Amino acid sequence: MQTKINKVELRNLEIEDYKQLKKSMIESYPEMADSYWGSDDIERLLSIFPEGQLVILVDGKVVGSALSLIVDEKLVDKKHNYQQISGDYTFSTHNKNAEILYGIDVFIHPNYRGLRLGRRLYDARKELCEQLNLKAIVFAGRIPSYREHAKKMTPKTYIEKVRTKELYDPVLSFQLSNDFHVLRIIKNYLEGDEESKEFAVLLEWNNIYYEESPRLINLKKNIIRLGLIQWQMRPLNNVEALFEQAEFFIDVVSGYGSDFALFPELFIAPLMADYNHLSEAEAIRELARHSDPIRKRFQEFAISYNINIITGSMPHLENGNLYNVGFLCKRDGTSEMYTKIHITPNEVVHWGMKGGSEFKTFDTDCGKIGILICYDVEFPELPRLLADEGMNILFVPFLTDTQNGYTRVKHCSQARAIENECYVAIAGCVGNLPKVNNMDIQYAQASVFTPSDFAFPSNGIKAEATPNTEMTLIVDVDLNLLKELHEHGSVKILKDRRKDLYEIKKLK
Repeated sequence: MQTKINKVELRNLEIEDYKQLKKSMIESYPEMADSYWGSDDIERLLSIFPEGQLVILVDGKVVGSALSLIVDEKLVDKKHNYQQISGDYTFSTHNKNAEILYGIDVFIHPNYRGLRLGRRLYDARKELCEQLNLKAIVFAGRIPSYREHAKKMTPKTYIEKVRTKELYDPVLSFQLSNDFHVLRIIKNYLEGDEESKEFAVLLEWNNIYYEESPRLINLKKNIIRLGLIQWQMRPLNNVEALFEQAEFFIDVVSGYGSDFALFPELFIAPLMADYNHLSEAEAIRELARHSDPIRKRFQEFAISYNINIITGSMPHLENGNLYNVGFLCKRDGTSEMYTKIHITPNEVVHWGMKGGSEFKTFDTDCGKIGILICYDVEFPELPRLLADEGMNILFVPFLTDTQNGYTRVKHCSQARAIENECYVAIAGCVGNLPKVNNMDIQYAQASVFTPSDFAFPSNGIKAEATPNTEMTLIVDVDLNLLKELHEHGSVKILKDRRKDLYEIKKLK
């Protein structure tokens, strides 16, 4: 390696680069010096797929290259060798409408190895795969150090030892470190490759952004705007007054282009003032009579303001049983109900509430979401099961009377964001209700929590409202960052679970 480098350039290969390309190829593979690509081959490649041919220059000198075709997935799935996948070296297998970016060559000149130039070529291939909306990158990698171990072990054993870092292979070790995974071993892949004993390892990198049928309208959004409503408890004369106040906030967050509006748990509690002469259990059942009219009005709001509304929660009577439920009112006019699973001792003692028996993710025009009411977020099994169903955002409407209660909700929500690699949005009520029994005081601070990695805030908090003050919190979250985290994070919590030792599953 030379001592001083002034400039490194990565760009598409040009036919004028051929003389330097040939020289570097021969010096990179001296044991296969007669197998380099001819100028006619390179010219043909550039004519059918110019963007797929990459080159690295150091101070104007070609020191590395990556050559590719787009091939049909069926060709990759079939048993094949190098001659077959390249169309007998004519590149006739290239199909611009196919799904797989197939690497037919990659090299770095020996004098420039150790500078991570190969990684630059691989990263550029990945970027090209994403830009062209291709399903994956596939190629057959040589295993040049296998020759030293061929008498002692099978290729399968050798690959496993390289994977666990018991052995080092200059090609395979590098490829595995670049997020490629092994599909299978191919025998008699490249004629004359004595170092690999003519074995090759078929490797794949999956494009997590691939869309099988890209749509021009109704595309799933990647940047989602959340509108959290920190609701002030205040006396309300009737349900119309509640609707008026709620519509004000929906109008505000919708005006800022929010995709979701999140209301707190039991934000309709001021309507219980009319029943204060009754027992607490009787009053909450009277309040439950409003749940259906509220659902219908919020459905209308969702349509007219073009926003998905999470209605916090409210009491709901079903077959004589009292539940704590809410409604996801989507902007397409449909709605779904969610139920609080774990009931606090206070809700049982004062109101006689029962816990629900169903929880699930919800499909929206912004991807899969989960909704858990307050106390439910303190049970990590529920969010984990929702994460396994593909949840990207967890919404937690809550109601806490003291800072102690809020701290439980906050820190459990933040933990759920980290351990499930998702966003968690929480919103609660503030203020006092002196004329409503069992609803006297409230404490809240609406927040959005994130996973903990370099792409996110270092403290895992995307945004926070001012504590105990009525306000809205408007926050953007990027779903692409979650995709990157799942596949390339510093740690991969969901992927690294020891499912051979334990598992969590629904019983119903």
